[in-house]
Amino acid sequence: MPSLKESDIPILIVFESGEVEGILSRILSPRTVEAIVEALPFTSRTFLWKEEVYFETPVSVGPEKPKPTVSQGTIAYWPPSEAFCIFFGNSQPYSPVNIIGKLVSPPESVRLVKRGEWVTVKLNS
Repeated sequence: MPSLKESDIPILIVFESGEVEGILSRILSPRTVEAIVEALPFTSRTFLWKEEVYFETPVSVGPEKPKPTVSQGTIAYWPPSEAFCIFFGNSQPYSPVNIIGKLVSPPESVRLVKRGEWVTVKLNS
């Protein structure tokens, strides 16, 4: 894992089909990241949209520096559905998202995730 900044929080996203490492960054969306970190660990079921895996969170946060575009490997929060989003390809969000971090693992490994899989997000210590 690359060296972390003080504002970075390492996470592990565990799917039934595998796991990926990510980093949440307080600098990107401080209120959103803090709410998600306080809710960890949490478990949900996956949904797919284009080249994105997303799932509901126990967190309710409004827009915070919302962005209409993302890059491959971006981790974001989608306020309308209170969803955690992982963009593994070149698709873009349905509507603006709060960017909260990035994958450390290769984004292509998320491509194996199927709709309806259980997923757990937790701190990676």
